[in-house]
Amino acid sequence: MSGENPYIEQPKAQRPEKSFQVRFLPADVVAEVTPENWPDGGDGLPGSLLQIAQASGLHVDHACGGVCACATCHIIIREGSSSLPESLEAEEDMLDSAPGLTLDSRLSCQAIPDGSCDLVVEVPSWNRNLVSEDEA
Repeated sequence: MSGENPYIEQPKAQRPEKSFQVRFLPADVVAEVTPENWPDGGDGLPGSLLQIAQASGLHVDHACGGVCACATCHIIIREGSSSLPESLEAEEDMLDSAPGLTLDSRLSCQAIPDGSCDLVVEVPSWNRNLVSEDEA
């Protein structure tokens, strides 16, 4: 699933022109994103924080497949929110149902950093899947 929902407006995003880092807390996983390794596949919008997390081996729950149809990929932006486009109405509507909502909450499937600064992102405790299933 690509993360693009044809029934909602899509955020305006552009591929970053320079490298940046995303630190995911509390796992303290740091993703180094370059224009060459910008994620463009999997769940969530291309280049979204969900795709960056997945490419770094970090699982962020996303029950709808990253198409902005639930709030399970809720994250909190602790630093670097200026590098993200404003949330659109569909994202805000989904966030209304997220537990632990803050002024810095976003859906990781919709938040696409432009690379203008590094980010620190917190994955809320209720969204940390500590179980890993082997694909056999």
